[in-house]
This record gives sequence, C-alpha cells and structure tokens, in this order.
Amino acid sequence: MADTRHSRSIKSRAAIAGHPLHPVMIHFPIACLMLVVASDLGFLYTEDGFWARASLWLAGVGALGGWVASIAGLIDLITVTRIRNLITGWCHAILAVMMLSVASFNWLWRFKDPVDLLPWGIALSLLTAGLIALAGILGGMLVYDHAVGVELDE
Repeated sequence: MADTRHSRSIKSRAAIAGHPLHPVMIHFPIACLMLVVASDLGFLYTEDGFWARASLWLAGVGALGGWVASIAGLIDLITVTRIRNLITGWCHAILAVMMLSVASFNWLWRFKDPVDLLPWGIALSLLTAGLIALAGILGGMLVYDHAVGVELDE
C-alpha cells in the first residue's frame, strides 16, 4: 500500500507562531457537543431539569464555538492551495458545516423548552455526535496523512 504522506508539510495560514489555530480551537466545542448526548441521557434517566438546561447551554456554547473555530479552518481551506486541492479538506469542511448546522438547530429546538427532548432533541444530539465523528476522522486524515499544519522531520 502506497504511503500517502507528502514529503513536506502543509503550513497553516491561520496560525500563531507557526501553531495552527483550527486544531487548537475545536476541542472545547467538540467536548460540549458530545456532552449534550450525556446530559440528554442524564435528563431522561433522572427527569431533573438541570440536565435539560445543561444540554441547552452545551449545545449553544458548542455550536457557537464550532462556528468560531470554523473561521480558522475556512481561512486555511481558501488561502492554502495545497489544502484547497485536497478532496479530504473539502469533505471535512462540508461535514463540519452540516454538523454545525444541525448543532445550531438543536440549540434552537431546545431554546423555548429545554425539556422537550423526545424525539427530536435526542435525534439531533445523536446526529451531531455522528457527524462530529466523521468530520474528526477526515480532520485526522488531513493531519496524519497529508501533514496539514504539522512539521515533518526531513
């Protein structure tokens, strides 16, 4: 099987002191959006409104943080030709926009009545988590297979 790694890394334009911003910024939104599933289950198990309110806040903070992090990713996608030429980069971006759209809708769904989870609140949370996993796999491929934003020893 051929090695898909490039002989040199692809530098990020959205970076501080050479450290790419997008991979740094995504951890907190991902954690928040994945925890929505756990807090939804906590609400269904205990029927305590705390968990429903926690899901509302996690969904909102996760969606907003994800949109902010996407700006750095978009800068790299648009301004770095080698990233723009990778189908993996475009697939990652499209999945991330789909995921953030579902996450934003999940927050809006809960905004008026946080305890109105069944069936749509739970479905939106699970769909968001699945899309995070797929986008994460493609993001990992960009880093590990294509050396986007990393320095390789040459």
